[in-house]
Amino acid sequence: MIRAILTDIEGTTSSISFVKDVLFPYSRERMMSFIARHANDPEIGKLLDEVRTLCGIELSTTQVVEQLIRWIDEDRKAPPLKALQGMIWEEGYRKEDYCGHIYEDAVRKLREWKAQGIDLYVFSSGSVYAQKLLFGHTEHGDLTPLFSDYFDTRIGPKQEAGSYREIARQIGLPPASILFLSDIEEELDAAKSAGFLTCQLVREAADSNPTAHNQAADFDAVNISL
Repeated sequence: MIRAILTDIEGTTSSISFVKDVLFPYSRERMMSFIARHANDPEIGKLLDEVRTLCGIELSTTQVVEQLIRWIDEDRKAPPLKALQGMIWEEGYRKEDYCGHIYEDAVRKLREWKAQGIDLYVFSSGSVYAQKLLFGHTEHGDLTPLFSDYFDTRIGPKQEAGSYREIARQIGLPPASILFLSDIEEELDAAKSAGFLTCQLVREAADSNPTAHNQAADFDAVNISL
């Protein structure tokens, strides 16, 4: 019996194009000015030092920004980048430069599952802060009350089974009672290895190939009677 659902965001609850074509360019264009404006902020300084540590060499502030922009272009999942992007994206949400994109079917089914007593969680490569911003500023309103908790890659890589075991431990449920939703097969493989139930979202017909996982074209087609 499914007692909890853990969902990815990009390509699952939300359009890939929103992240790639709206959020990434927004943070890329503003990274230099944001860091310059917050140069004396200890939290920002700590994140810049994390970038230097990951690179293994001493970098000037300008070089750190250049590295962050390269990581954006490479879609790297570096934690300090994700944290800084979340801060920049908050400014965009606050100024109403955009709102978080969530598929209508995802909103409807998440609300339905929550009403049925199923606990809902999020696991995304974007920081927990960025996740809450996205779900908190949608055209459907603030959706954050739907979720019991959020996880990002600070708990571990999304393609490693250990990350899902730790999520199950923190949720306090056996893995076999948790359904993981994602569009990425490698993530689903890792979750399945950890004992989770899995379902691959294939919102584009061209993405649908035989896998070891149940598949669904949208949230309406997700089977929670597994």
